[in-house]
Amino acid sequence: MGDHSHHEHDHDHSACVTRVLDEVVALSAESGARFTPVRRRALEILLESHTAIGAYDLLKRLDADGFGAQPPVAYRALDFLVEQGFAHKIERLNAFVACMHPREGHDPAFMICRACHVVAETAADPALDKDAAKMGFTVESRVVEIEGLCPKCQVRDL
Repeated sequence: MGDHSHHEHDHDHSACVTRVLDEVVALSAESGARFTPVRRRALEILLESHTAIGAYDLLKRLDADGFGAQPPVAYRALDFLVEQGFAHKIERLNAFVACMHPREGHDPAFMICRACHVVAETAADPALDKDAAKMGFTVESRVVEIEGLCPKCQVRDL
C-alpha cells in the first residue's frame, strides 16, 4: 500500500480531502450508516489536520462551528468514525486521525513524530499475523504505532 502520509508536501491536500469525503459519503450510503452533518464536520476537521487531534480539541472546533459544546457531541462523532473505519485512534497520543483510505480493508501502522506529533499512515506488515499464527496466537485486532522523527524534525535536530 505504500506510505499514506498526512505529512507529504508534494501533493494536493484539498484533492485528498475531497477524495476521502467522497469515499466516506458513498460508503455510508452503501452501508446505510448515518453520516450526519456533525460527523461530516468532525471528519473534515480530522482531514484538515496534519497531526492527530484529541477529543477536547475536536469539541472546541465543533463548538466554534455551531455544533454545541457538550463532550458527547465529539465522542459520539469520533466513535462513529472509528467504528465505520473512517478514522483511527492513535493510542499513544490519545488522539484521532482520519483514515486516508477508507475503502481499503487494512491494518494500518502509524509513524508518529515524537517532536511535532505529525502522524503518517501506512499498511502494517502482514508478517506479524503469520508470526502470531506460528505461536498459536489468534490476532483479533492490532494497532501498530511507531515513534520516531519525521523528516522535518530530523533536519531540525542536525
